[in-house]
Amino acid sequence: MNQRAAIWADAVLLLIGACFLLPLLWLVLGSVDPAAGHGTKVPQQPGLDNFAAVLTPELLFRPLWNSLLLSAGTGTVTLAAAVLAAYPLSRYRSRFNTPFMYGILFGTCLPVTAIMVPVYGLFVQLQLLDSLPATVLFLAATSLPMAIWMTRNFMDAVPLALEEAAWVDGASRLAALRSIVLPLMRQGLGVVFIFVFIQAWGNFFVPFVLLLSEGRQPAAVSIFSFFGQHGAVAYGQLAAFSILYSIPVLALYVIVARGSGNSLALAGAVRG
Repeated sequence: MNQRAAIWADAVLLLIGACFLLPLLWLVLGSVDPAAGHGTKVPQQPGLDNFAAVLTPELLFRPLWNSLLLSAGTGTVTLAAAVLAAYPLSRYRSRFNTPFMYGILFGTCLPVTAIMVPVYGLFVQLQLLDSLPATVLFLAATSLPMAIWMTRNFMDAVPLALEEAAWVDGASRLAALRSIVLPLMRQGLGVVFIFVFIQAWGNFFVPFVLLLSEGRQPAAVSIFSFFGQHGAVAYGQLAAFSILYSIPVLALYVIVARGSGNSLALAGAVRG
């Protein structure tokens, strides 16, 4: 009976894996197929013509640079604000902490589409339309509630005794935060940054509404240039662009994973 259940479990896992693998297989095969379509097929004459077609400043390099500015700026601003907001919530006990945290969690439930009309009106009045810095600040504001919640949970894992030892040595609270707390929660900060970065990287609606110039639009918006009128789609170029579009996110995963250090660093610090 247990063996039959294990077989069914393996079959279900294989089916789920195939559902994720087939779209990726279409991307790889379609990117090297000059006659790519919506179906998954092995190209008869594979080549790199699709990559050559999209490797231009207008189609790839400028949109990717804009996406990098938006995503990295959003991640940096959000992470800095989340650390400063999570520190008092983690270190000071108050009866308002729990209601405030649930209020933050409620803020993550509000869809961006529900507030875009007043935000667009605000940007028009303040003359901030088509501004990358203003768009970064708005994206950071939308990502901040979940970032605060995550950062506070990671900060709770750092023992207060380590900070108290630094205070005895004459360090201020900000100095202890910078030299003790942040290095020990480096992995958590990496997780929060990746979470915010990916959200901003794949965000289409906000840049589409707030960035009007084609030269400032990120890759998440410019990817729709491969969808023509009357249902015409450049499938091969779309597949090649999608592969190149995903490389920066994969590279970020690798960099953060290698730079996170040993996951047992916090345990060693506590024992010490």
